Amino acid sequence: MLVKVYGAAVQGIDATIVTIEVNSSRGIKFFLVGLPDSAVKESHERIISALQVNGYKFPTCQIVVNMAPADIRKEGSAYDLPLAIGILAATKIVSEDKLSRYLIIGELSLDGSLQPVKGALSIAISAREQGFEGFILPKQNAREAAVVNNLKVYGVENIKEVIEFFNNERTLQPTIVHTREEFYESQSNFPYDFADVKGQESVKRALEVAAAGGHNLIMIGSPGSGKSMMAKCLPGILPPLSLGESLETTKIHSVAGKLGKDSSLIAIRPFRSPHHTISQVT
Repeated sequence: MLVKVYGAAVQGIDATIVTIEVNSSRGIKFFLVGLPDSAVKESHERIISALQVNGYKFPTCQIVVNMAPADIRKEGSAYDLPLAIGILAATKIVSEDKLSRYLIIGELSLDGSLQPVKGALSIAISAREQGFEGFILPKQNAREAAVVNNLKVYGVENIKEVIEFFNNERTLQPTIVHTREEFYESQSNFPYDFADVKGQESVKRALEVAAAGGHNLIMIGSPGSGKSMMAKCLPGILPPLSLGESLETTKIHSVAGKLGKDSSLIAIRPFRSPHHTISQVT
């Protein structure tokens, strides 16, 4: 039996929809094709353990999985959940009626629980653009993806919840985020503030001029004199992020795996502190 499940591959800060085609037939072998990397190939063992722990058996038949488009390299462990659901659907353990309406992503632990993935926001945007009704992903990433409107985002904790959802044995509650309200409320929540800095009037004046005119700034001084602390305060006097800039910033942090648990949009300008060895001396 042939079924299709939908996942996504993140390229840069954008996502491409990946169609996972699973065909079951007589035999005993397992084939995974479509340019998967080692992490994707290892999903076979994680899926077997996750199903066994939750009371399901891995099908004892020949299974061929193709991840299309086959010319895009599939990387990471986020394909565990769609692969598992596709295999179960191909062997009629999971109903295929609703599969075409949902995009699925998630990394499986050996006990069937789901681990957070990178790039959830980019994937959610792509899912909405491609007309999917809903997006099923780990609960830790649900608020991040729920920023996207006109898309039902379901955060789940275990593969059993997903199996029961597609078999109409469970109802999942979508995650709701009031994007604009939370965005504007968070714009003044700065971790560092010039009000906490005592003295340093000349440095403050230089930072104000740099922020107002969009100039570069270099601070030279002995360790502990307050250079890093003052630099961390600079986002507090910069113009606030627009919603579009916030979305782009959040996408970058999402793909890099730098968003915290249960985070939504980044509402303030980020501060980055690279080490002095980041550039190679030539």
